[in-house]
Amino acid sequence: YFSQIMVAPASANTTTSSASSTNGATGGSSTINEKWKNPPSAHMEKFHLVPLPENFEPTKEETLLLEMYETVRQCEKEAARIKEQAAKDKLAAADAKYKQQQQQQQDDTNDGETNEGGHKTKKKKRRKTKIQRDPTAAAAGVPSDDDDDAMEDDDDLESDDYDDEDSDGGEESLLKRREARLAEMREEVEQSKLSQAEKAAAEEEALRAKLLETKEDVDFAGPALKRKRVEATADNKSSLIANLGAAETPPHDFSKNLGLKSWEGKVVYPGENDEKGSKWEPPEGVNGPIEGSLILELADFDAAQVNKGKGNNTIAIKFMAPSDSKRFSINIAYPGHDDFLSVMFHFNPRQHERGGQIVVNDKQEGIWGQGINLPLSQVPLIFGQTSVTLVIQINGDGFDVFLDGQHCCRLEHRTPLPQKNGPLILQFPSTDDYGSPESWSVYKVWWGHKNSMAGDLSDVKGVNAFSGIHPKKIFISGLPRISTQAEVDHRRAELERAFRKYGGDQGVIATIPTNTTFAFVEVETERSADLALTEMQDLYRMNRARRSRYEALQEERAAKEAANKGDNGGKKESSEWD
Repeated sequence: YFSQIMVAPASANTTTSSASSTNGATGGSSTINEKWKNPPSAHMEKFHLVPLPENFEPTKEETLLLEMYETVRQCEKEAARIKEQAAKDKLAAADAKYKQQQQQQQDDTNDGETNEGGHKTKKKKRRKTKIQRDPTAAAAGVPSDDDDDAMEDDDDLESDDYDDEDSDGGEESLLKRREARLAEMREEVEQSKLSQAEKAAAEEEALRAKLLETKEDVDFAGPALKRKRVEATADNKSSLIANLGAAETPPHDFSKNLGLKSWEGKVVYPGENDEKGSKWEPPEGVNGPIEGSLILELADFDAAQVNKGKGNNTIAIKFMAPSDSKRFSINIAYPGHDDFLSVMFHFNPRQHERGGQIVVNDKQEGIWGQGINLPLSQVPLIFGQTSVTLVIQINGDGFDVFLDGQHCCRLEHRTPLPQKNGPLILQFPSTDDYGSPESWSVYKVWWGHKNSMAGDLSDVKGVNAFSGIHPKKIFISGLPRISTQAEVDHRRAELERAFRKYGGDQGVIATIPTNTTFAFVEVETERSADLALTEMQDLYRMNRARRSRYEALQEERAAKEAANKGDNGGKKESSEWD
């Protein structure tokens, strides 16, 4: 642009350029100075300018700068003019080219319509081309896109023929023939749609007839209802109700709803050396319950921790008992069980005895205790299921038994729990005590800690078989639910501080179960418990605590040891108070 700017003005107006170059330092400077001293009113209002005083004289540098600004402005104006002129020239060239093309098309049209003598010529007929049609669409009677093109070609040919005719046919005849052709095409389309609908209806009727065909006998339950008669097969031995939830949980795994966490326990069967998906079944040809039985060690059992709701306390067993099984059993014992002559917990479902029942019992030195008998009709189905989950939880009161999440019964402790941390022994016998074989399959066994699943115990069989009021322990309820160890420690400190004066020199003992809304506080004496119930009833909801079977057995053991030593039972009460 600068090359054009510098050349164009010189060629257009040489006189003006010469004058400008001559007067650049005199007249040009005065013009620029006057212009910048007194700017237009529009510029002053737009840019908020103030006119310079009359006696203001710019310096030489300022004058040169103003001249440069003026030169740049003139260059920009000339560049805009050249750009505008180039755009106009481009538009004019495009318009001329378009008009030339239009004139050429018009000349070609005139040459085709008339000859040298001015007579009308016939148009050349377009040759028909054979269109390859889709065989599927042709069979269904549906016109394809190629058919549409062919129809258009036919219309063009007909129109060409009509143009060849003399004027006696006329334009009216052409319109009538086209309308007739369109009517024929519409009728063809309607016929094809009708044939498609009839074909679809025939296929639907054939499919319905095929689905209704059956080779078995049927019972007519109504004028238009049929019901298949399903015959029993060798693979379908269980009832319909027994198979309702068969596929809900895989047989070799526990349900996620059970909430067994890997960091709070472990799978003790199958072991690391067992094949994945293996199962244990009582072997055939054995002569006693111990021979061929499955014996597992449940490590790290601490009775003191279990009594507080902590530590390993839960056994989960995934098993399957076939519909033709008569019975099976489970035993839990101490390490010194003497070939399971002493068993602290025995679980034994019997399908055909007294209409079906579960026997829960214990055995001491080969002698069975007073069993708890629970009818099978009151518990979830056990026999004939794909899999069943049995959960046994050990607490300070006894063994809680759950079948598929239902709290079935409780066997309260009949022997004291071991004092030291050690293992328990879990046995799956091969036969009963008389050598009768047992039939079932054990898929998986889990041992670890799980919060108590027990809820309302009012209808649980075996609960409160032993009852007694603890003389020094207070039960506090209605507390906020806690779950973390920090909250447990905070609540223990709060209760020990609140009941401190009732604990004597040693202070009170606060037992805080996790994930509960209650707690226990054991004071120094029975008289201290009475005073605490009277004086603290405005702060806490309190009542006398019931002795657990574990505590009762511990007291009995301590009393026997004290009697043997002759220290009057070893019970001493302190009357000192803070």
